Amino acid sequence: MLREIVVYPDRRLKLISKEVVSFDGALHDLLDDMYDTMIAKNGVGLAAIQVGVDLRALIINIPLEEKEGNESQPKENTLEMINPVIIEADGKEKFQEGCLSIPGFYEDIERAKHVRVEYYDRDGNKETIEDDDFLAIAMQHEIDHLEGKVFIEKLSYIKRKKFEKEWKRKLKEGVV
Repeated sequence: MLREIVVYPDRRLKLISKEVVSFDGALHDLLDDMYDTMIAKNGVGLAAIQVGVDLRALIINIPLEEKEGNESQPKENTLEMINPVIIEADGKEKFQEGCLSIPGFYEDIERAKHVRVEYYDRDGNKETIEDDDFLAIAMQHEIDHLEGKVFIEKLSYIKRKKFEKEWKRKLKEGVV
C-alpha cells in the first residue's frame, strides 16, 4: 500500500523515532508499504518517519549498475534496517544528496566515507554491515531521519538560508 510522504517543513520530520520492540506483522506491513512507496517515488531510501511513523525503521534499495532505464530494483535487494546504530565512522566524502521529503532539491553533503552499522532485520535478527561507497552515504542519510534531522541541516548558513527562501516560494506556489 502506498503511503503519503511527509514533506519538509512538517514538524514530524523533527521527531526522534522510537525504538522498535515488536518484530510483528504490523512492522512487516510497514516495511512492505515503505518499499512500495519508495519505489513509486523513485527513491533510494526511506525512513519510517517519512511516512509519518516514528519508529526506528528504514529501508534502502541501491540501484544496480547493470540495470537499464527506470526499472525498479528487486525487493530482495532492499536492505531493511530496524533500530540501526552507527558503531564506526571514518573518513570524509562529499556526495550529492536528495530526499523524498524535499523533492527536487539536491546538494553536495559531506559525510563519513566508511561506516559500520549494527541493526536488526524484520525478524529481529541482529546484523552488521559496513560500506565505504554510496550505501554508506544512504545509511547515514536515513539514520539522520531517525534522529529528527534532514540533510539540509548540514548545509552552510548561506546555502541553508537560500534553500529556505526558495523552498517557501515553491510551497506557496504549490510546486512541491
